[in-house]
Amino acid sequence: MALDTFFHNKIEGMKMEILQGQAVLRRLEAQRNEYNSRVRLLREELGLLQQPGSYVGEVVKVMGTKKVLVKVHPEGKYVVDIADGIDISKLTAGKRVTLLSDTYKLNSLLPSSVDPLVSLMMVEKVPDSTYDMIGGLDEQIKQIKEVIELGLKHPELFESLGIAQPKGVLLYGPPGTGKTLLARAVAHHTDCKFIRVSGSELVQKYIGEGSRMVRELFVMAREHAPSIIFMDEIDSIGSS
Repeated sequence: MALDTFFHNKIEGMKMEILQGQAVLRRLEAQRNEYNSRVRLLREELGLLQQPGSYVGEVVKVMGTKKVLVKVHPEGKYVVDIADGIDISKLTAGKRVTLLSDTYKLNSLLPSSVDPLVSLMMVEKVPDSTYDMIGGLDEQIKQIKEVIELGLKHPELFESLGIAQPKGVLLYGPPGTGKTLLARAVAHHTDCKFIRVSGSELVQKYIGEGSRMVRELFVMAREHAPSIIFMDEIDSIGSS
């Protein structure tokens, strides 16, 4: 009996060691798979780094189904081939693209270049302001609903009348009269992105910087359409 008990305990102990060893093996296999994934990613990054650099260009005009006119600064304009797999419908005027350094073949599309200061102007979530929060501006609320909200929600009404939709309104008045709150309420009720910019931010020290920021501001607004652009302190532009 004593011998049976000894061997039974010995077998149970070895079973426990096997289970522990299997657990360690599974853990090591998981670590191995993780390291293999890292090595694979590093090899891909290394391969990309070893490739020759590409030129960055800007689409001027699409020339048929396989050619496009691209402007490369500061070298000039070139008619280049389009690589397979590129969606030609996305090659609009002004689109940033990359060209292979050896063949000048258009091989990829780039996102729009937006100044970080412009990106910070956009409020990510839709404002929670409503018309009920605004007092004493019933007539102004009615007018802005007809001009902005109606055009966004029911554009077919303007088309049936044969008139162009209004693109914006000018809100004026002393500070604290509800101009910003009214603009935020419009963005809330139309479910639009709200982009706020101060006119003083567009007045830059260097010539051309302000106009570039305005262009990038509207590019960003189109990419996040529908959106409401609220330009505060607009009187600071052009003032003496």
